[in-house]
Amino acid sequence: MDYREAFQAEFNVSRETMGLLDEYAALLRKWNPAINLVSKSTLNTLWQRHFHDSAQIFQFQSDNPCHWVDLGSGGGFPALVLAAMAKEESSETRFALVESDLRKCTFLRTVIRDLGLNATVITARIEETDGLDADILTARALASLDKLLEFANLHLSPSGIAIFFKGDRFLEEIAQAKANWCFDLEEIPSKTNPTGAILKIGGISRV
Repeated sequence: MDYREAFQAEFNVSRETMGLLDEYAALLRKWNPAINLVSKSTLNTLWQRHFHDSAQIFQFQSDNPCHWVDLGSGGGFPALVLAAMAKEESSETRFALVESDLRKCTFLRTVIRDLGLNATVITARIEETDGLDADILTARALASLDKLLEFANLHLSPSGIAIFFKGDRFLEEIAQAKANWCFDLEEIPSKTNPTGAILKIGGISRV
């Protein structure tokens, strides 16, 4: 079973959704030489390294339509994978992608348009963007947990949750963040990084 087939089996997505993700993969391969959206070495393992990694947090979506904000979206992970999955399962869920690089924003808007996703792109620095009042806030490979909590304090609704992808130093980052922040934390093993974790965080306040 190849990575694409494994993805479909793991997340039980429809042929229509797989078609959207195939379009996304094709656009990534087309644009990547010019913009470097993902590491060239991962282009042949997009389904495992980027699509599967992103899709594992789709389980945290609300039963009700929500406002999902992704910070530092870059090539669109995890937001565009999640938006493609939500198109069929939760079509009223809105995604906002915050990205300061103009070329990457052009790419993100192209994918959103071509796939017909319920998403918008905000071209701005995260700290200079007005509060977005997110129900769910995500970030992948963006900054230290301490910095991410600062961003979450700006953009997460009081009852919202933040979901951050972290690598093998996540315990160290948690300890450092606790010097400046109080927060509720759930550590969830990553399905694609044996030494990493998904951090689900709420109740954020400064120490």
